Amino acid sequence: MGVERIKIGNRFVGKGEPCFIVAEISCNHQQKKEHALKLIEEAKKAGADAVKFQTYTADTITLDADTEYFKISGTLWEGKTLYELYSEASTPWEWFADLKKKAEELGLVFFSSPFDETAVDFLEELGVPAYKVASFEINHIPLLKYIAQKKKPIILSTGISTLEDIELAVKTIRGAGNQEIAILKCTSAYPAPYNEMNLSTIIDIRNRFGVVSGLSDHSMSVSVPVAASAINASIIEKHFTLSRSEGGPDADFSLEPHEFKEMAKLVREAEEAMGTVNYEPTEKAKEHRFFMRSIFVSKDVGQGEEFTEENIKVVRPSDGMHPKYYPEVLGKKAKVQLKRGTPLNHEMIE
Repeated sequence: MGVERIKIGNRFVGKGEPCFIVAEISCNHQQKKEHALKLIEEAKKAGADAVKFQTYTADTITLDADTEYFKISGTLWEGKTLYELYSEASTPWEWFADLKKKAEELGLVFFSSPFDETAVDFLEELGVPAYKVASFEINHIPLLKYIAQKKKPIILSTGISTLEDIELAVKTIRGAGNQEIAILKCTSAYPAPYNEMNLSTIIDIRNRFGVVSGLSDHSMSVSVPVAASAINASIIEKHFTLSRSEGGPDADFSLEPHEFKEMAKLVREAEEAMGTVNYEPTEKAKEHRFFMRSIFVSKDVGQGEEFTEENIKVVRPSDGMHPKYYPEVLGKKAKVQLKRGTPLNHEMIE
């Protein structure tokens, strides 16, 4: 059994609801608390509905080891050990209460990605309304089960996962009695190339798993989230930074405030434009029906005279008879005398 909507805080997210736009702060605070608070303020100004952080320490996510297994290669973080990267990227836990308070004062939803059970306990005590599971953690089945037991909405990113990984994650969460699931299509490339985005998967996720679906976007374009919103992505998550020039582990695939603001604006415009299925012209469009064609007298016609292709025509404007009657009128006779430019109607025909 699936769900079409979930509730995160006081917000419904899913079918029939506005797209839930999440500013992923991640490690873009540069290990400065005032920077993190500023990011929350700027996210609000830029049109975000929520801000998301990540909750871990280097010790809860990896080992302090420099053997070949723990060295990073082939990514933006080439040459670092996992411990070095996560030491640099983690958010100090003592900040979280103030960060959450700031977000909620501004009307933003505040939540986070826990990376182990102690982080879940910490966030539970903090009172977050939902949990995000990073794609790299989707195979951490004990963690998924632990989070699911908290009976709060869970947002999963696909990223590096296979279909089997996603199926197992959903089965685990539902098996723990939690139906409140959203899944975000995610391409784990930093930044992500357009030809690897495969946004159509958002639709398949929604249909296949019976969940709320959306996009976690690592591309450097605002067009990708807009395209996602046009296929009814219910959540859009985008990395957010004050300035890419400041550097940091996630800077290269994060949007600056003016870019995020443009993205949010375009997403809202796309949402509005999608509207509902409707074949009726708007009131404004109805005014323009004046320019549709109808049957007019194109040459003076005497009483009893036969209508021909020479004396009636289908022209603009729309005040005459519907063009569908044109073949029927030809060969019939005029009841009264008609002048050129007269809109024809049934009362004028014998």
